[in-house]
Amino acid sequence: MSDKKMTSSRKQHLKSLLLQIAHGLIQAEAIQALEDKNRYMEENVPSLSIPGSMEELQDLCKKLHQQIDAVDEQRYDLSGKVAKCDKEIEDLKIKVQDLNGKFKKPALKKVRMSADAMLQALLGSKHKVSMDLRSNLKQVKKEVKEEVKDTADWRKNIEDKSGMDGRKKMFESDP
Repeated sequence: MSDKKMTSSRKQHLKSLLLQIAHGLIQAEAIQALEDKNRYMEENVPSLSIPGSMEELQDLCKKLHQQIDAVDEQRYDLSGKVAKCDKEIEDLKIKVQDLNGKFKKPALKKVRMSADAMLQALLGSKHKVSMDLRSNLKQVKKEVKEEVKDTADWRKNIEDKSGMDGRKKMFESDP
C-alpha cells in the first residue's frame, strides 16, 4: 500500500468542515442547556404574585424564608455527599496508581527533629522513651601509660649498622 499525502488545500477544507460541525454542536448544546434551565425554573419556581396588603406580604416573606431554609438544607446535604465522593475518588486513584506501580514519590521536605521527638511522633505521647545515647554509654577513665622511650638505643644501633662497618658487624655478630 502506498501512503498518499494529503494536499494542504484538502487539509484546510477538512479542518474548516470539522470546525463548522463543532461550532454547530456547541450552539445546539447551549440552546439545550437554556431550555433545560427554563423547564426546571417553571417546574420548581412558581411565578411570584405580590399581594397588596401588609399581612399577605408578611405571610409571603415567611413562606419564602421557609423555602430558602429547605433549599439551604438540601445544598448542605449535597455538598457533604460531593465531599465524600471526592474523597472516595482520591482513594481509588491512589489504589490504581499503586496497582500500576507508577507511583510518583513526592518531594520530601527536610525536617529538623531530635531523636526523642521522632520517637514520640512514631509511638505517640503515651510512650516516653528517651533517646539520650550518651547516658547509655559506658564511661571509661583515661589512663596515661608511660612508656619508656629509649631514643638513644635505636639511633645508636642505626649509626652502628650504617656503612660497610655496620654490615660487617651485623654479619659478625650473627654466628
